[in-house]
Amino acid sequence: MSKKTLVGIGVVVAALSFGIRIGSHAADNHRLKESTVAAGQAVQWSFDREKAGSVPAGARTLSGSWSVRAEKDAPTQPQALCQTASARFPAIILSDRIFADVTVSARFKAISGSEDRAAGIIFRIQDENNFYILRANALEDNVNIYGYVAGSRQAIKEGSAKVPAGQWQELRVEVTGNDIRGYLNGKLVVEAKDDTFQAGKIGLWTKADSVTCFDDVEAIAQ
Repeated sequence: MSKKTLVGIGVVVAALSFGIRIGSHAADNHRLKESTVAAGQAVQWSFDREKAGSVPAGARTLSGSWSVRAEKDAPTQPQALCQTASARFPAIILSDRIFADVTVSARFKAISGSEDRAAGIIFRIQDENNFYILRANALEDNVNIYGYVAGSRQAIKEGSAKVPAGQWQELRVEVTGNDIRGYLNGKLVVEAKDDTFQAGKIGLWTKADSVTCFDDVEAIAQ
C-alpha cells in the first residue's frame, strides 16, 4: 500500500472519530486549517461520537453554554448538541471551513424559554460580530433572516410559519450569491437578497433563555 493511500485512510479515520459523517463527495476534518470548501463537497455532524458534556471537536463557542448530551428522541441516536444557558445571542461556530454558496440544514427542538424559544443557523460568519442568521421562533411563529453586523442584529426579511415547541423539525437555508432562502420542514418561508457577506464559516445560534437542541447538521457547498 502506498504512502499516499495510507495518508488518505488516516484522514477518513480521523473524520469518523470526531463524529463527522462522510458526504457523497468529500469528508471533512474539523482540525484542518481554514480553507474554502469546493462545490459539491458535503460536511455533516451527528454529534453521536462526541464526548458527552463537551463541545464538538473543532467547534468554537462564541457565547452561551453549548454541549453534547444524550437526547432520547434525537433524530440520530443517541446524542444532540444543546444550548442551555441564558445569554444575549448564544452562538457556536462548527468548523473553520469557509463556504460561499451553500445549503445548510439542521434538525432542531425548541425545548423551553420564556423570553425566547429560538433556533438558528448562522452562515457566512466573518467573526463573532459579523454573520447572517436564519432563525425559527416557537414563541413568535416565524422564520426570519437577519444580518449581524458589527455586533448589531438587523432584520432583513420576516416570514410567518407555525414553529411547534418540543418537537424535532428541520431548518434549512440556501444561499446563492446574494439570494438567501429559508425553509422550515421543507417549505420555503422567507427569501431575501443581501450583499453584506460573500463567504464565511457556519454555525448554530439561539437567543436569550432559549433551551434548544440540534442534530443532523449538514452543509453542502454549491
